[in-house]
Amino acid sequence: MQFMRRVSIVLLGLGVAVCANTLPAQAQTSKTKTSATSKAHSTTKKTSRRKKDKGQMAPTSERITEIQQALAKDGSYSAAPTGKWDNNTIDAMKKFQTTHALNPSGKLDALTLEKLGLGSTTAGVAEPVAPPNSTSRLTGSSLQSSRQ
Repeated sequence: MQFMRRVSIVLLGLGVAVCANTLPAQAQTSKTKTSATSKAHSTTKKTSRRKKDKGQMAPTSERITEIQQALAKDGSYSAAPTGKWDNNTIDAMKKFQTTHALNPSGKLDALTLEKLGLGSTTAGVAEPVAPPNSTSRLTGSSLQSSRQ
């Protein structure tokens, strides 16, 4: 009986020693994972800041003056051009858009610029045309063969 008790104590001591030796390794592994995760996360944050899309830029003062002059020529804008996108300009834009059967948002868009004579004549007419002999990424086939 006493022999079994000593064996149990020795085994218990060995078990504690084994556990004690593995705990620092596990703790070290979790610290490594945590720091690796933190580094990856901070790298992601920095990357996302750099790739921030600026979106559409606001028109310059000179471009706004051109738009105000075109609106004045049409009779929608009665103030002197200021080069600032103010309430008078927005109201004139809405009036112009309503008169020309456009969405009266008061905001610039391609069709409004085209009607003002300041944009492309193909704005909003159709989808962009792919150059001849190009390959479609969707079908993998040549667009020229599909046009025939």
